Amino acid sequence: MSFLHIENINKAFGSDSIVKNLQLTLENNRTLSILGKSGCGKTTMLKIIAGLIKPDSGTIRLNNKTITEQPAAKRNIVYLYQEDLLFPHLTVFENIAFGLRIQKKSKDEIQDQVESMINSLELSGHKHKMPQQLSGGQRQRVSFGRAIITNPSLLLLDEPFGSLDSMTRQNMQSLFKSLAQQFHITSLFVTHDLKEALLMGDEIAYMDAGYLKVYKEKSDFMKDKSTGVLAEVEFWNGIASDLSSNFISS
Repeated sequence: MSFLHIENINKAFGSDSIVKNLQLTLENNRTLSILGKSGCGKTTMLKIIAGLIKPDSGTIRLNNKTITEQPAAKRNIVYLYQEDLLFPHLTVFENIAFGLRIQKKSKDEIQDQVESMINSLELSGHKHKMPQQLSGGQRQRVSFGRAIITNPSLLLLDEPFGSLDSMTRQNMQSLFKSLAQQFHITSLFVTHDLKEALLMGDEIAYMDAGYLKVYKEKSDFMKDKSTGVLAEVEFWNGIASDLSSNFISS
């Protein structure tokens, strides 16, 4: 049995069918990138898995337990948005420590774990700062630290780097890949950016009009004309060719 197993999930709002016959399996310590245009149902799917929206039908199993009817607070799933949603009145240290305090960890455990996480996040020297004193990338790092330190069974990421500039986004992508390996993270990574989807996922899926198609091999995803990937690759290859020709002619 897969670590995450989703079968026949459907969700409609009124007459609008948003998620249709969702089928998904994911092994432990793997990241599945989910690519799709705005409005295709990606966020609704994540909220169903997180327990924030109740599906109309279907089953969700996580680590061999059926969680379809469980409230969000008991699923041990963390859902990260594009916004960092840090507590503005807490320091970096206290934001990251928040979940451990809820779990009633000892003072020494909290101190050791948070210090270690701050080092992993490359935020040494910032632990006493308030969120408003940090850059966007630094705040997102704190958000990741707060999520990961509680050791969730599953991490759901809803375009987490969408609001960051290009360079900061690249740095955060590299950091997440490192953290995923270090902390054995199992995650769904939603994005509308092709390059990011290919980079972040061990596997890749494409969502269109509520239907999710999972590709075990990225090469199969690249070859599927229905995803529009080939057209995008050809477009950028054309741009590169034009730039190269202009450079040579000049």
